[in-house]
Amino acid sequence: MSVELKSPRELEVMRQSGRINAEIRERLIEAIRPGVTGLDLDRLAKDAIAKHGAEPTFVGYAPFGKPPYPGAICFSVNEELVHGLPSDRVLQEGDIVSIDLGVTYNGYVSDAAFTAPVGKVSAEATALMEATRDSLWEGIRAAKAGNRLGDIGAAIGAVADERGYGIIRGYGGHGVGRRMHMAPHVPNFGTPGKGLKLMSGMVLALEPMFSLGDPETEETDDEWTVVMSDGRLAAHFEETVAITEDGPEVLTRIS
Repeated sequence: MSVELKSPRELEVMRQSGRINAEIRERLIEAIRPGVTGLDLDRLAKDAIAKHGAEPTFVGYAPFGKPPYPGAICFSVNEELVHGLPSDRVLQEGDIVSIDLGVTYNGYVSDAAFTAPVGKVSAEATALMEATRDSLWEGIRAAKAGNRLGDIGAAIGAVADERGYGIIRGYGGHGVGRRMHMAPHVPNFGTPGKGLKLMSGMVLALEPMFSLGDPETEETDDEWTVVMSDGRLAAHFEETVAITEDGPEVLTRIS
């Protein structure tokens, strides 16, 4: 189950972890341009995490018998949906790149992601990124104590349905806290009023993923990178959110 924050101290540590994550993501966004590689961005993230006295959550992660993950970031370009390995691939004008970042600070994990343009990108790529980001905020607004998991999924999925995008169903959000992946799984589709009841103190990573075309995916031979089967673009956004009595609090923000 997701971490249930029992004290103001625990919430404050989660906030600190989230702020570090947010600050590093801002630096990554500023660094994304044609000519930059995934390894360049990964070094930036690793150095910045160390300077904050934190740890890169993803390094060494090896679930389900997978090879240990080597990077502080996931680096996924164009048709690569998630879990792409940082590499010497050079970003080109017109690409879109998804960066996922996990930070562990004093034993608590923050997890967040974004998709960014590399230089000038197509109108359809821009619209896809905007829709995926908008759906994240619709999901966040539904993450209220007393609501259900289905309310979050329905809010996210409605944006894809309204704007004509595919919803990737094999991946989604999750509980987060003392570990990166905790129950419950948070689908990006659902039925309002159905599913687990949301309670104050829960912390969830909401993680919508949309595609331009068919939402079917496959894993590449590296055992990590997930790509769209039809080779078309995908986008991915994520924030770590605490459910409080006063409403959802996005922890992975600078302010």
